[in-house]
Amino acid sequence: MRELSLKTPYGDRIFTGDKPIGMYVCGITPYDATHLGHAATYLTFDVINRYFSAQGRHVDFVENITDIDDPLLERAVRDAIDWRDLAADQIALFQSDMTALRVIPPVAYVPATDVMDLVSQAISTMQVNGFVYRVEEDLYFDISTFLDELPIAYEEALKIFGERGGDPTRAGKRNPLDPILWLSNKPGEPGWNSPHGLGRPGWHIECCVIALRFLTGPDFLKHSDAVHSIDIQGGGSDLIFPHHFMSAAQSAAINGAPFSFSFVNTGMVGLDGEKMSKSKGNLVFVSKLLAKGVDPMVIRYALLGGHYSSDRMWNNDLLNTAHEEVSAIRSALSREGVAETLPVIQRIVDCLANDLDTAGALSAILQWSKATQTGATGGSAGEMSRALDLLLGLAL
Repeated sequence: MRELSLKTPYGDRIFTGDKPIGMYVCGITPYDATHLGHAATYLTFDVINRYFSAQGRHVDFVENITDIDDPLLERAVRDAIDWRDLAADQIALFQSDMTALRVIPPVAYVPATDVMDLVSQAISTMQVNGFVYRVEEDLYFDISTFLDELPIAYEEALKIFGERGGDPTRAGKRNPLDPILWLSNKPGEPGWNSPHGLGRPGWHIECCVIALRFLTGPDFLKHSDAVHSIDIQGGGSDLIFPHHFMSAAQSAAINGAPFSFSFVNTGMVGLDGEKMSKSKGNLVFVSKLLAKGVDPMVIRYALLGGHYSSDRMWNNDLLNTAHEEVSAIRSALSREGVAETLPVIQRIVDCLANDLDTAGALSAILQWSKATQTGATGGSAGEMSRALDLLLGLAL
């Protein structure tokens, strides 16, 4: 199979060789069910996982669960439910949705609440390395060493930082972009004891520590001369800044190595021409589609029909078209005689190898189904069915 090539914010990345792949994907904050934006992201990395596996390469795939964060606590208070119960309920629903969509689970789902000691140790290491300072009772990360690596202009970064959980205007910070590492405990909120006081970690350090510990091993705090710590850092395009940038900076501050060979980011999914968001109340949830009887393979097919890195829209026409095309492919697969399959399978591989062109792959499959319906023969339905499952996760 061809080597996988992905376009990233920092240039093209080609995955050569046969060594194991370390892939870290930012997981959910479990205060709401899986919407289609989540699903599109996790399907993308599922196809990447499947491609490497089809090559015979081992994939160490780790995903965090941010089961302690402001949105979770706020929702728990609003709904008068214990935050732990809310998290457990939403984690179970998310995993059920992923199972229905045939997303291969990671080697480990790691909740933030399971790594508090590791986070504390990492902060202590960064203190020794000179990257940590205190503002009142909170600890901050000094980002100054890494500002030359900002993926966007500084003024734009300031604006986005304030919109996505940062506190650029807080008095006492060395730089407005410095992110919090350890938040001192507030009355009524959960906290963990540490050498840094009773509190909880910031968002970025949680992901950084989970990725390093579970993909590089128990010695992740030691200085490393590695070319990079992991191979793929993945998530939505809304995580490029500040989350992925800050996580990478903190990783380098811990062990001295660049964090990731590649940063792979998925586009946003809108609804009927509008941005899909909690504030607009127009989120489309996987679980609700499934409850209405929508075939999960139709949902998967529809989401794979757009390029992973592009923003796209969801609407009923898209779902209806996906249903029709899946039905046509299933009808073709049910025939005794089908069109040649090996050239189509090679075309699928070529499309996926070229920056995960799932839309091109689906187009090739649809053309094959039309050729089959018009009487072309010479292929194997079983061979085609296995390839669709292996490479695209489509059990048709």
